[in-house]
Amino acid sequence: MKIYLAGHRGMVGGAILRRLQARKDNGEDLELVTRTHAELDLTSQEAVRDFMQATRPDVVILAAAKVGGIHANNTYPADFIYENLMMECNTIHQAFAAGVRRLLFLGSSCIYPRNAPQPMAEGALLTGTLEATNEPYAVAKIAGIKLCESYNRQYGVDYRSVMPTNLYGPGDNFHPENSHVLPALIRRFHEAATQGRDEVVIWGTGTPMREFLHVDDMAEASLFVLDLPQDIYAANTSPMLSHINVGTGQDVTIAELAAIVARVTGYTGAVRFDTTRPDGTPRKLMDVSRLANMGWRARTGLEAGVADTYRWFLDHAAEARM
Repeated sequence: MKIYLAGHRGMVGGAILRRLQARKDNGEDLELVTRTHAELDLTSQEAVRDFMQATRPDVVILAAAKVGGIHANNTYPADFIYENLMMECNTIHQAFAAGVRRLLFLGSSCIYPRNAPQPMAEGALLTGTLEATNEPYAVAKIAGIKLCESYNRQYGVDYRSVMPTNLYGPGDNFHPENSHVLPALIRRFHEAATQGRDEVVIWGTGTPMREFLHVDDMAEASLFVLDLPQDIYAANTSPMLSHINVGTGQDVTIAELAAIVARVTGYTGAVRFDTTRPDGTPRKLMDVSRLANMGWRARTGLEAGVADTYRWFLDHAAEARM
């Protein structure tokens, strides 16, 4: 089986690649196909068409995306919506044109309305207004879901979508401005601890609640969904509501998260919340009952996962997009 994994250098794609490589090493007959951005620009329709026609994969996993935190989404909204839409449209359509019958699209929990009932079930999609700080990215991810569903309905292919909660783990982006909340906190608390600072300032009030999933759990869940027999997948979804939430089903406040990161990094100073900065969505907890009913649950606890991520950060600080 020839599998093309788009986004293999990203955090999620890298975790999926490690699992696929382990399967291959254990004797599964797999041919893994990857391309760097320099080798294949997924925003180029012509380049993606030529690649798909030349390689003819059996399965496509679309883990490539332009991602970032609140600051990045607010600063570069046009980049986020354009690049993600182009990557999705080109990859999904050209996969179909090349005869690919199985595809997995990775989205995001930001697809749900800002004030969606908690926990957020798959049925909350398109029922309300999106969070303004990441609306362009969310719209692109919703389009990816609907692309998969539309190709399924019109052409009878098997294109599936998984929507992860907030992800973290080895390979994350620790940039001080363009990273998500957990890696940003790890870097901030690490620097405060090593430099002997007596205060760490965090954006917002500390009251928003967030759910966090270790990237290795996400990789496992993604391949679990991809491998599900079609009758089981169809029995737990519907043609126009086919995406599956992936998360832990548990959340913490940003203040509680900061306390965990402080313990892991050894920081003992004060923590101050800058209430002039935006909080983002008040709460984002995934309803993961659909996936649980099909037989999968997350296994990595938050504090253990943060400790694992911090070890990776210390070992790879020079390459962690510092």
